[in-house]
Formats: sequence, structure tokens, C-alpha cells
Amino acid sequence: MDNTIPIKNKINADNHIKAEPFRKDIRKTTPHKHKQYFEIIFLISGSGNHWIDGIQYTIKPNVLFFITQDQVHNWDLDTEPEGYVLILKSTFAEKSLDRELKMLLHRIHDASCLYMEEPTTIRQIFELLVRENTGSSEMAFHMKEGLVKALLAKILDSVNMEVRSLPVRTDLYSSFIALLHPEQPVKMKVAYFAGLLNTTPQNLNAACRKAVNQSAAGVMSDFIMNEAKRLLRYTNKTVSEISLSLNFSDPSHFVKFFRQRSGHTPQSYRLLQ
Repeated sequence: MDNTIPIKNKINADNHIKAEPFRKDIRKTTPHKHKQYFEIIFLISGSGNHWIDGIQYTIKPNVLFFITQDQVHNWDLDTEPEGYVLILKSTFAEKSLDRELKMLLHRIHDASCLYMEEPTTIRQIFELLVRENTGSSEMAFHMKEGLVKALLAKILDSVNMEVRSLPVRTDLYSSFIALLHPEQPVKMKVAYFAGLLNTTPQNLNAACRKAVNQSAAGVMSDFIMNEAKRLLRYTNKTVSEISLSLNFSDPSHFVKFFRQRSGHTPQSYRLLQ
């Protein structure tokens, strides 16, 4: 186990979107993150398991996986896979002027794994995205934009009401979430982030409550807990090192914070994994 979580990058710096067939030679991978992009994977064949942030998902035909930039995942495939991969950078949504597309991205963002009963249309859209992958003109971007919108709409239309009714995230909430990532120390002050976003703490709290029924402080606490669990599960960093990387002034404060929210000390949580 390393002292850091490996980060993989499968898209060029100047690209906003990439679609390609899933590699057939993949069987087992080490736990890793992605370099600041959202990945949608559709497997139409294959068997085994896919781990996302320590949760095991069974691989079977017509399964969709959604992996955010902060999540750690790895593959453990038993048979040859066939499917597609769609990579979306945050710049893809930023470049798009289609508010409905952004809304669909927000709604699908919290899903991790979905099994499709009627996969034909979804497969066809992936095939079109792969076909248009190399296009770099402005018209090519609009075509990809439309295909991604169709894909997301079809997925949401195909799944159960629990996923369909996920709350819509506001632009302010999404901008706030974008500021929370492991490459920068998290400051547990709502006023600090409100200042960066040119708004008030009250507006930021309201946006968070509308999106996920939590205060901004609660959203920050969840982010820190998720990152702490990843570091405990996937690295050999000491509790003191993790405490420092998460911007705690003292390891004892981190231990207290972690125990209050999980019922375990960081060390006992690590031993359970």
C-alpha cells in the first residue's frame, strides 16, 4: 500500500469529453482516482466485481457505473468485458450553454451503479458518442452535447423513482462542491467559501439545504469524512499525517471529529477494512 492514492488520467488536457470502447484487456486494477473528471461506464458483457469507495458492486450485462473525481475505484473482472467509457471534464458542462444538460448531470451525479433492463437505446447512444469522439469543431461539440443530454435523459427515464427524484443541485451548490477537493486543504469555515463564491453564508447554506438538505458545514464535514475514510482505507498514512493533510490543527481534534461521525476511531476503522 502506498502513501498516496494513485491518480489516473485518460483524457488529453485540451479535450472536454472523450468516448471510447471499454478496454477488453482489463481484469484487475489497483485502487485509484481520476484526474478531475466524471466517468460513466456501460458494460454490456463481463462478470466480476467493481469496487467504488469500498463498496462492492456485481458486474453483469447492461450495468452502468458512475465515478466522480474524488472516488476511489478498482476492477476485479472474471471474464472479458465489453462496453463503453464516457469521460466528462467539468469544462464540458462549463462550456455548454444548455441548462437542462447541466441539470441532468447534477441529477445523475450521486448514482454509483444502475442495472438497465432496456439497454438498446443507451448502447446506440454510446456507439454514436464513440463515432463522434475525434470531432473537434464547434459543431462536433454541439453534437456530443446533444448525445450526452440524450444519454442522461434516457438513463434517468429508465430507472426507478428513487433515483429519478434526486434533488436538483443549484449552480451555487455545484460551485461550492467544486471548491472541495483533496488537492487543497479544507477550511471548515462557511464564510471563507461564501467569500470565494461572492455570496453570503446564509445564501450558501440555503443552496446546500435546497440541494441536499444539509447546511454548508454539514457538506464540508461529509467531504472530510469521505476523504479521511479513503486515506485510511487505501493508503498507509498515519493518523497524524491524515490529520495534517485534512487541515486539522491537532491529531486529537481529527480523532474526536472522526469518532463523533462514525462511531470508530480512525485506527479502529482502518482495522475493519
